[in-house]
Amino acid sequence: MAERTISVDRVEHIINVFGSFDENLKIIEDEYNVKVTDRESELHISGDEEHVAYAEKAIEGLLSLAARGENITAQNVRYIIKLASEGRADKISEMADGVVCITAKGKPIKAKTLGQKSYVDAIKNNIVTVAVGPAGTGKTYLAVAAAVTAFRAKQINRIILTRPAVEAGEKLGFLPGDLQNKVDPYLRPLYDALFDMFGPETYAKYLEKGNIEVAPLAYMRGRTLDDSFIILDEAQNTSREQMKMFLTRLGFNSKIVITGDETQIDLPTDKVSGLKEAVKVLKDIEDVAICRLSSEDVVRHVLVQRIIEAYEKYEKTVPQQLPRPNTNRGYKK
Repeated sequence: MAERTISVDRVEHIINVFGSFDENLKIIEDEYNVKVTDRESELHISGDEEHVAYAEKAIEGLLSLAARGENITAQNVRYIIKLASEGRADKISEMADGVVCITAKGKPIKAKTLGQKSYVDAIKNNIVTVAVGPAGTGKTYLAVAAAVTAFRAKQINRIILTRPAVEAGEKLGFLPGDLQNKVDPYLRPLYDALFDMFGPETYAKYLEKGNIEVAPLAYMRGRTLDDSFIILDEAQNTSREQMKMFLTRLGFNSKIVITGDETQIDLPTDKVSGLKEAVKVLKDIEDVAICRLSSEDVVRHVLVQRIIEAYEKYEKTVPQQLPRPNTNRGYKK
């Protein structure tokens, strides 16, 4: 039986790390099979020597986040446990470095995983960034946050958000209303992120002035986009022709961020995804960054992470369906 002691300067940091009804503490104790007790601003960890050492690193990492003003959640705890177990505890402090953006309600937006931190840094340091990863990894939200920050700093004059108008396995039919009403269902996730960052009134003002543009990908053809931050969302549903068209819209003093999930392609089976092809074509080009986020970067409910991992495991055991041949080829009526 081994025991280690961690001294804590502020009691509120202990309360933050332990969580409501000690729910975070229970996760650590169950994961490492240790016992953690709080005695007069000291945490005592007892159990097997190796497990105590891992628990100590995890708790110290969580305390460092708490000291930086982070609200510790069960998701934080599970991620920190993973880093500590993999010998990457020294990287924990990097996660709280730097605020990407402040929302309209004053909430700071930060990277919550090392993968997200790498993604945010890539956007800052490159002209074109391609982010590939599953749902819930913050690809779109962080890109919009970076765009808003650049706009507020007057580094660019416009934020342009676009995505291909491809239904996710269902047909929406003939939607009523004008063009904006018809494309709104496809662009709703982008609106939601902008509302968070700007607030509805400021968003509406910039939209009216033309500083913000949200449009289907087809409306990018023939344009050259200078002084703009351009985000292409759901890029897995672009064709190779659409992707090439989009990339060549890049103008002077502009940035492009392309986001997508290669496991959620809604194109016909005989069509090549522009995103998958772009990752291969652009990987060695200067000022282009390819970021791959994984299930460990998911920042939604922990169940989302488990669902993604379950699908990944399942898809590795099931052969992928090949496109069905066109049996009508050469047939004449």
